[in-house]
Amino acid sequence: MLRLRQIAIILVFDLGGPLLVYSLLRSAGTSPITALVISGVLPAMGIAIGVLVDRRLDVIGVIVLAGLLVGTVLGLISHSARLYLLEGSVPSVVFALGCLASLRLGRPLIYRLALEILGPDTRKGRGIAAAWRYPGFRRAFQAITVAWGIGYLAEAAIRIAIVATTSTGIALICSKLVPYTFATVLSAWTLVYSEHEKKKAERLASAATGTGTAAGT
Repeated sequence: MLRLRQIAIILVFDLGGPLLVYSLLRSAGTSPITALVISGVLPAMGIAIGVLVDRRLDVIGVIVLAGLLVGTVLGLISHSARLYLLEGSVPSVVFALGCLASLRLGRPLIYRLALEILGPDTRKGRGIAAAWRYPGFRRAFQAITVAWGIGYLAEAAIRIAIVATTSTGIALICSKLVPYTFATVLSAWTLVYSEHEKKKAERLASAATGTGTAAGT
């Protein structure tokens, strides 16, 4: 049920809604920057609904809201639709740098996010938390975090290139689709890779325990 609600919010407030509002406003003769600013209210509403339902605001939500605010201010001051659209790359760059910076901390950012998304009290969440004691599993999540950091830097670069070289309408569509494409691909790869590494770490630990028991006897 939670997953369906999240998908519905994404489709209505992040993808379909903003694109529909932008198209209707442009058809009515509204300027591109005004249409973009008004359509940008929907993603903010989606985050607000998530906060009211879940009773918490996560780091990603804060970054997205900050990006929307910066883009709106810059767009209204400069009257530049391209400058407004560039704000979408700001959360991606911040997230990417956060991933790479977290490698110096005890637990990398992607591990923390995976544990939060799966739920620390669920079976999969407990499995990931328990597997953290294995060095190979920790190295795997460091590699995953590097991949997400580099991936989102590439995603931001692609969006900037699209905004700079295409029309406002096409840039808006791409700015909505590209992040979710990257997120879907990286998430799928992360789940497969982390599960593989967790099982490998458990096998190595089991083999080491068996060897130690045999040596003791």
